[in-house]
Amino acid sequence: MNNLIHHIPAQLDDILKSMPWFVPELGLSILFLIVFLADLIAGKKMAGLARTVSIIGMLVVLFTALQQLPLVPVGESHFVFNGMLLLHRTSVCFKLVIDALAILVLIYIPWDKALRAHFKGLGDLYSIIIASVLGLHLMLMAVNLLSIYLAVEMVSIASYLMVAYRSDTQTTTEAGMKYVLFGAVASAIMLYGISLLYGFSGTLDIFADSFIQNLIHVSPLSVSLALVLVMVGIGFKLSFVPMHFWVPDVYQGAATPVTAYLSTLPKIAGLGMLINFLTPFVFSTSWAAFDFRLLLSVVGVITLIVGNIAAIWQTNIKRLLAYSSIGHTGFALMALVTFSEQGISALLFYLAVYAIANIGALMLCSYYVNKIGAHTLDSYKGVGLRYPLPSVCFVMILISLAGLPVSAGFNGKLLVFSAVYDVYQHSPNVWLLALLITGAATTVIALFYYIKIPLYLFLKKNDHHADDLIVNHKYLLIFICVISAFLLLTGVFPQMLNFLQL
Repeated sequence: MNNLIHHIPAQLDDILKSMPWFVPELGLSILFLIVFLADLIAGKKMAGLARTVSIIGMLVVLFTALQQLPLVPVGESHFVFNGMLLLHRTSVCFKLVIDALAILVLIYIPWDKALRAHFKGLGDLYSIIIASVLGLHLMLMAVNLLSIYLAVEMVSIASYLMVAYRSDTQTTTEAGMKYVLFGAVASAIMLYGISLLYGFSGTLDIFADSFIQNLIHVSPLSVSLALVLVMVGIGFKLSFVPMHFWVPDVYQGAATPVTAYLSTLPKIAGLGMLINFLTPFVFSTSWAAFDFRLLLSVVGVITLIVGNIAAIWQTNIKRLLAYSSIGHTGFALMALVTFSEQGISALLFYLAVYAIANIGALMLCSYYVNKIGAHTLDSYKGVGLRYPLPSVCFVMILISLAGLPVSAGFNGKLLVFSAVYDVYQHSPNVWLLALLITGAATTVIALFYYIKIPLYLFLKKNDHHADDLIVNHKYLLIFICVISAFLLLTGVFPQMLNFLQL
């Protein structure tokens, strides 16, 4: 006990020195308490107060994260809180993307008719999202096996609450239950893998010299098993094959703004966390027990094929976008397996434009549900002629998701292909070539299901039009137009996102 007491001053000094590097996360913690209290005090009498406070607070957090960019130049990093977290330029750029997307989701939430009409109100949902963003920040900085697990669980619990938030229908209740059960199993598997790695290495710090050195002396089969178990937990967040089975049902059953959150923010944070986790293995000259490039390349190829082909047969719009999201995960893995600065820069750009386009597509799902109660492709017949402006915006957003020229998505896919091809030229690898071929082929396949939506909107006729529902959708439509314009402008002027380059 006396020996531990002597370490307390040093630990406290390290905590105080770490605080300046932890400002955005401190801001999120304070914001969570403020939003929680605002909803507790105001309640339904001032329904918009929690939302206003959340958006303003997130803008402040985004500004503090932006101020960290000059503090961490390329190649520099700072360990904080006794090596539990690591701040570097990549993690800061990921945080900027996540904070901006969180603001979009917070703005979007009350524009969904079903969610707005919920008897519980929306105040609790805003506070849950703020808490989840804090967890996402921690995921991006975690470099200790304990902090990795705690950050993942923090985000998972918030996600469970969001999926089950609107439990007034059987579909939503089943989605929430399925997500919790599968998530708990994935979490338990990941924790078992972490315990094995700790037992093999004798340390929780993945950047410690002893971590890799001790793992080298363990049976490669045992270490590979532990790493695969950890990858199962990370794969659940990324929804790559075979950890994708929960995605279609949960995305369809959850409230549409929650689907927008699940399909973007945790996925981006998961990729950022995976970069941190892989770094000690990939850049160690003595590590040869497990080939991460081979594993992720195989997973990427299968994910690209399964996600894009399964999407072709979907008739529900949210399920179609769910399988599309799985396909985009495979494409993101293409950039990740380059293990290069160019690849990570391409990944950042790609994730940013994909996430904005995906949120825009789901906003349009809400718009048509609000307007005419449309959930399936059949209910979209002839709608484009009745509502030309949102339908044209839908086409622009789908063009970006498909990666066609003069769109932000095209530039994102071009950057990813360029990064993979550049690495392949310097060190030819059959799996990199397989990723390039599969990525090109599935991009063509994706056109078959993306083009179905404009086909039903403009070319299919419907003699039995659904009546307009009396819903105020003006601001939602304005925001959709802004997103569409942004995707077009970023396609023409990709330098608009230059701050994401490493």
